[in-house]
Amino acid sequence: MTVPAQSGGATLTEGAAPGETLLKVTGLQKHFPIRKGLLKRQVGAVRAVDGLDFEVRAGETLGVVGESGCGKSTMGRLITRLLEPTAGTVEFEGKDITHLGVGGMRPLRRDVQMIFQDPYSSLNPRHTIGTIIGAPFRLQGVTPEGGVKKEVQRLLSVVGLNPEHYNRYPHEFSGGQRQRVGIARALALNPKLVVADEPVSALDVSIQAQVVNLLDDLQQELGLTYVIIAHDLSVVRHVSDRIAVMYLGKIVELADRDQLYTSPMHPYTKALLSAVPIPDPARRGAKSERILLKGDVPSPISPPSGCRFHTRCWKATEICRTAEPPLLELRPGQRVACHHPENFADQAPQDTVLLTAAKEAAELVADEVLAESAETSAAVAAEVHGTVQDGTAQDGTAQDGTAQDGTVQDAAAQDAAATDAKGTAAADDK
Repeated sequence: MTVPAQSGGATLTEGAAPGETLLKVTGLQKHFPIRKGLLKRQVGAVRAVDGLDFEVRAGETLGVVGESGCGKSTMGRLITRLLEPTAGTVEFEGKDITHLGVGGMRPLRRDVQMIFQDPYSSLNPRHTIGTIIGAPFRLQGVTPEGGVKKEVQRLLSVVGLNPEHYNRYPHEFSGGQRQRVGIARALALNPKLVVADEPVSALDVSIQAQVVNLLDDLQQELGLTYVIIAHDLSVVRHVSDRIAVMYLGKIVELADRDQLYTSPMHPYTKALLSAVPIPDPARRGAKSERILLKGDVPSPISPPSGCRFHTRCWKATEICRTAEPPLLELRPGQRVACHHPENFADQAPQDTVLLTAAKEAAELVADEVLAESAETSAAVAAEVHGTVQDGTAQDGTAQDGTAQDGTVQDAAAQDAAATDAKGTAAADDK
C-alpha cells in the first residue's frame, strides 16, 4: 500500500508531527433556529452542539460516542466546515478555519475529508464508481501520475475492491462495498484528517470488522488522523486512542481508552459501559449489573439547567441542578464534567441531599453498583487525603489542600461520609 501520488503542481503543506495538535476546537456551538409565523420570526433554537472544547493530535484516533441526538454528527460536519458554526473556533494546523468561505476552504479540502454515515445516499447513483472517486482530482485540479483512471483503480485495490469495477454504478455494489468506495473517495487526495461519521453502523457485523480493520491498516500505512463517530462502544474501543463521551451537545468525559473503560468517572459513561455485552461464553453465567437510565434524553430546544444529565442521574444533588460542572482534568489525561464523579473524590462533598429525580433514578441502579460507587469514592478520598498530608496536591500545584475548582481536598472523612450518605439515601428510598 502506497501513498496516493500528488503531482501537477499540487503540493500539500507539511503536516504536524505525530503527537502535535492537528485540530483544536474551542467553545464550538451550533444552534439551528426555529421559526414560526407568517414573518418566520425566530422563536427558539435547537442547541445541537453547545460548547465543545477538545484537541486532536496528529496520528491519533479520537472516538466520539453518545446517544442518538447528542450532536455527534453535527460536530463532525462543523469541524469539516460543512456547516457554519454559531460560535466558537475551529483551528486546523494553527490556522483559524471557523468562518472561511468556499474559496478559502477549497485548498483545505485536500487535508480534511469525511466518510459519511449512509453509504447508500452518499454516492450519486447516476455516476460510475470511477467518476465518483475521481471527482476530488478534477475539483482540485490535481493530475495524478499515470492519469486519474490509473489512480482510481489503484485506490480501489487499496480498499479491497476489484479495479475492474471502475465502470460500475453504486447500485451494483453491496453496503460494505459502497462504504469502501466512500473510503477510497476520502483518501483520494491523501488527507491529514478524516472524520468518519458512523462508518460501520449500516453494515453487517462481519462487514463491520472488515471496514474497521481497513481503517486501522490505512492509518498505519498512510499516517492518517481519525475522528470516528460511533454508537458501538466495542468498535470505538478497538480503534480509538482517546474517547470523548457526548451528552446533549456537550462533552461530559474525555479520556484515554484504557482509563475510560477501566475506571469511568462520569455516571453517564458508567451507564453506557454497563450496556456493552461481553462476547465471552465462559462469562455467560457471570452477573452483569445493568444500569437503566430513567426516561429519555431531554430536548435540545430547552436543555436542563446546571448539569444536563441531572434529570437521569442517580447521584444528582442541588448543585447539579443549579451549577454547570466545568470539564476539568481530574486525572492526567482524563477530563470530566461532574460534581460527583465516579472512582474519584467528591467535588461537592458539602451537597449530600439527593434530588427527587435522583431518588427515582436510583431505583433503576442495582444496590451493588451504588455500594461500589460509595466504596471507590471513599477509597479515592482517603488516598487523596494521604497525598495531601505528604504535602503534594492532586495536580502537583495546589500545596494548600485546595483542588483546581476550589474544593477542599483534605477533608477525606467528609468526602467518604457524603458519598456513603448518598448511597444510604438511595438504598432507603428503594
